[in-house]
Amino acid sequence: MPVISMFYGIVVAIYYEDTGRHNKPQIHVRCQGKKASISIEDGTVLAGKFPPKQLRMVLAWIDIHKDELIADWESAATGEEPFRIAPLQ
Repeated sequence: MPVISMFYGIVVAIYYEDTGRHNKPQIHVRCQGKKASISIEDGTVLAGKFPPKQLRMVLAWIDIHKDELIADWESAATGEEPFRIAPLQ
């Protein structure tokens, strides 16, 4: 699971070739033992549960970095290693 960013105790990753499970560009986040898959396109939680405060931070980060996230998703979907993205500050 390639980690693409970390901020405020939240780890953000994109799985290689993970296009089949939800058929949407997505990231995987984990924090304090909680995990979730979140749509890059609209911020929908596709699977799992995430603390509300941390989810708001992740959604703000997605909004700021949407173009970079889509590029990472496309790289991961073809088996390439995604690049790191700046954390939320």
